[in-house]
Amino acid sequence: MTQARLNVLAIGDAIVDVIASTDDDFLTAEGLVKGSMRLIDAEEATRLYAHMGQARETSGGSAANTMAGIAAMGGRAGFVGQVAADQLGEIFAHDIHALGVEYETRPLDSAAPTGRCLILVTPDGQRTMNTFAGASHQLSADALDPAQIADAAILYLEAYLWVPDGPRAAMLKAIEIAKAAGRKVALTLSDIACIDKRRDSFVELIRNDGLDLLFANEAEILSLTGESDFDRAVAVFADKVPLLVVTCSEKGAVAIESGRRVHVPAARVEKVVDTTGAGDLFAAGFLFGQAGERPLEDCLRLGSLCAAEIISHFGARPEADLKALVK
Repeated sequence: MTQARLNVLAIGDAIVDVIASTDDDFLTAEGLVKGSMRLIDAEEATRLYAHMGQARETSGGSAANTMAGIAAMGGRAGFVGQVAADQLGEIFAHDIHALGVEYETRPLDSAAPTGRCLILVTPDGQRTMNTFAGASHQLSADALDPAQIADAAILYLEAYLWVPDGPRAAMLKAIEIAKAAGRKVALTLSDIACIDKRRDSFVELIRNDGLDLLFANEAEILSLTGESDFDRAVAVFADKVPLLVVTCSEKGAVAIESGRRVHVPAARVEKVVDTTGAGDLFAAGFLFGQAGERPLEDCLRLGSLCAAEIISHFGARPEADLKALVK
């Protein structure tokens, strides 16, 4: 197998985050569940945005955030995601290129605008996300570059994009290309809402040896397995995927590989400001460690450090020197 040009290539939502501070009363008035993620249409996106307080815009998307983190650590990262030929699409492309991430997906000239995520952050740092997917969910297999996929050591997929039929077909094609090239495939479960809609297809993918690495948080692994006990839930897939990684918020993270279970505590942070992107940057640190063939414990620690950095400020893109964290 030839040396990979990219450490990680991700396929995911290409969206712009719109982040605003709020309080619990606003969430209650809007009928929103704190810490949740919901998909909304263009009309609801316009209505909610009008009611939000002062906001800041920054390029986002779960897997795109992860690639931004890898690039910030000095890794070679690429991203595939669909935007429209509009202003937000230009913002997304500019930002991800500026971070050093390889991004070659052509914008669509269509009725669907570039996607955006309206993120409401309460004083306790919890984020409640309202996502209008827009052009992002029009990604098709035609947008893939087989050579780019074959030239990445790890193909990383986000479950947010697994729900719609077209992008899921593109991801399945990408998995086929990566496997044929002898590359690894990783998936993050992203959110319980994604699991509820596609549970059977996730289970089928795992049981058909489609994954080398599965990321989940505590709630997601419980939801996927239908178990109420964490250890039992982990045991369901521990021997069905080569490497299982489960984050448990302030309790740290667990990885199970070939029957070996490793736990690391969460990295300490002085104050939690905004939990947006915590899982994304944990995955960045872990994948960076994997690409560098670091020990499992080091991969978990890198993930924990990156997650701690991201929750110490607003937004899901790193502000501190992640290269220094790696050292």
